[in-house]
Amino acid sequence: MKEIPSSVLRPPSSPVRLGVIGVGSLGQHHARIYSKAKGATLVGVYDADKKQAAKIAKEHGTRPYETIEELASQVDAASIAVPTDKHFVVAMPLIEKGVHLLVEKPIAATTDEAEKMVTLAQTKKTILQVGHIERFNPVMKYLGDKVSKAPRFIEAHRLAPYPPPRLGLKPRGTEVSVILDLMIHDLEIILHLVRSPVKNISAVGVNVLSQTEDIANVRLLFENGCVANVTASRISLNKMRKIRLFLEDAYLSLDYQNQEGKLYQRGGLIGIKWETVPIEKGEPLANELQSFVDCVATHGQPVVSGEQASQALKLAVDIIQKIRQGPS
Repeated sequence: MKEIPSSVLRPPSSPVRLGVIGVGSLGQHHARIYSKAKGATLVGVYDADKKQAAKIAKEHGTRPYETIEELASQVDAASIAVPTDKHFVVAMPLIEKGVHLLVEKPIAATTDEAEKMVTLAQTKKTILQVGHIERFNPVMKYLGDKVSKAPRFIEAHRLAPYPPPRLGLKPRGTEVSVILDLMIHDLEIILHLVRSPVKNISAVGVNVLSQTEDIANVRLLFENGCVANVTASRISLNKMRKIRLFLEDAYLSLDYQNQEGKLYQRGGLIGIKWETVPIEKGEPLANELQSFVDCVATHGQPVVSGEQASQALKLAVDIIQKIRQGPS
């Protein structure tokens, strides 16, 4: 095993020094949580919008930095919450410097960029965690405990209204397809649960308000026989984030948004009995960021690594290509 560079080592008793790059609609919450996280110190923030950076820094008792490089020189780790098409150019110099990173999902805009990020992080022995936040939803703990064998059928729905306009910018997330913006959450979870190669992809998608797919439906057939039907939309009137799993002897319906669910099993007077799933509610983002802090402190393995995120990205890209090729 190669020696870990001195740039990524830190006294085990000292707080992890953290920065946030991009403090817009999502990144500002990274700053909020890091400012209160156990074992962490929020050193500062950076944003291309200097007024926004100053505002968020003031709210959380830290300072705005003029450049990413200046902030990077003062931290052990950082969150990158900039638009997806900027992930690669922001992340690579920081990984090169030995800064541990939590990059918001998807890991990158292309599979080539993702592979280069993962390879460099491995070479530099830096942690590269990716923000697939649903893996930290309290619902997932129950799901992980209950699903010991691969599901036989999965159905997932992730629906949201179209993002609000932004002055001089595209609505948040619409720089990429809804598959990369929303569906990738469910794709990563499904790959984690099924643990089998994808055998066949059937997919349809439509552009409505943006230049990429705003609504899509995908059917995945895995080599172990599992089938997953996945729908994502960013042009819906109401929000929905649900997953349903049919197991060998049970049916599990879970609601990520409301952090609740039901388990149906054989038995009872009518052949089926059900119970409410016991879920201790919490803030998934806080769970995710605390996990990242702990990983940096111990140089541990992240829950969602760059490699896992790259697999989800590859599947998402394959789906987009299938849609754009049209019926074969």
